[in-house]
Amino acid sequence: MSKEFYLKHHTFHIKAIFVALKDIFEKNEYADKAIEKVMRANKYWDVRERSFVADVTYDIVRNWRLLVAASGVEIDTKLSDNKLWMIFGTYLVFDGYDLPESNYFKGLNEKKVISQLEKFHKVRKIRESIPDWLDKLGEKELGKDWDKTIRALNQRPTTVLRANSLKTNPRELQKTLEEEKITDASLITWSPDAVELKFPRNVFRTEAFHKGLFEVQDASSQMVSEFLGVQPGMRVVDGCAGAGGKTLHLAALMKNKGRIIALDVKEKKLLELKKRATRADVRIVETRFIDSSKVVKRLKDTADRLLLDVPCSGLGVLRRNPDSKWKLNMEEIERVKTIQRDILTNFSSITKVDGKMVYATCSILPSEGEEQVKWFLEQVGDSWNLAGEKRYSPEIHHADGFYMALLERKK
Repeated sequence: MSKEFYLKHHTFHIKAIFVALKDIFEKNEYADKAIEKVMRANKYWDVRERSFVADVTYDIVRNWRLLVAASGVEIDTKLSDNKLWMIFGTYLVFDGYDLPESNYFKGLNEKKVISQLEKFHKVRKIRESIPDWLDKLGEKELGKDWDKTIRALNQRPTTVLRANSLKTNPRELQKTLEEEKITDASLITWSPDAVELKFPRNVFRTEAFHKGLFEVQDASSQMVSEFLGVQPGMRVVDGCAGAGGKTLHLAALMKNKGRIIALDVKEKKLLELKKRATRADVRIVETRFIDSSKVVKRLKDTADRLLLDVPCSGLGVLRRNPDSKWKLNMEEIERVKTIQRDILTNFSSITKVDGKMVYATCSILPSEGEEQVKWFLEQVGDSWNLAGEKRYSPEIHHADGFYMALLERKK
């Protein structure tokens, strides 16, 4: 069924979207959590209904500043219900749909909205719906590339899977998904294990997922583990493992031979990693909760390979987390830059002499990528050298923005 059908015949879907938007913009909840809460309250919905509500909610969040400007609504201390309905109606006009017959949208002038949309389309920071400070920062760090980068980051993302090579391969996964009526899966040539789905859906309900045949992971994110160059039998440390997306990929690349120690400061994430490892049939991962500096110190000079996928601004994944641009600020970016340097300084000694380390961020900013690596190399002198670096750009690769540097320890 089309979006048009839902808009005309199912006002309860529109009300559900309204509830999610209230949570996001009035209660400051994360978009994914707000949408998840709406889904839990409507367990009887089918896949198409869920997709409709999620897609529209994310679209409104993604284009929030443009919609507010074109609606003529002034948001002061409180986002009233009436104002939110005006913004919602502006989105429907923006997306090319006739307004449903509803009291909610009374008072909204479609012609005026279209005129305002055309006017604000010429202003980048409003067209791409970003705060003033972010527009200035992006232009400062990326120069002429900023315009096309932020345009790409304001597009809908696709769903990308990583085929678990311990159990399958991308082509076999394609066939398996076809048996489950998922016929839009295609391969990504530059990311060896990646399978892309053209249309969004809840892949976590598939039998293939429960069998551990894949994980959801963007194509550029998958290239981080590839860049580390692991081999079966190695001793590897994942210093910022989180819930283990890259840890599991490393285990697959190592063919379940060797040892991976996964570290993180959040014990809950490591527990999730263990569950995912069981499903993926990964048997070489040991998790260690960083509850003191001793955990890292005990690992000094022990790793053939070290992965540092460090905390960052997340500006490379705005396609997936469009609400984060309204939750982020310069103070937070400066804070994570300090954390990045601390991690590089304190964790790098885990690597053996002649071993290698990858420093990675899901940020588009050189100040979180190239400049941090340059700073590190200045601190350590000739003890380390840069073996290579890569950037995956949203506008070029149609993927999340990632930076990665491969460093070799010489002394």
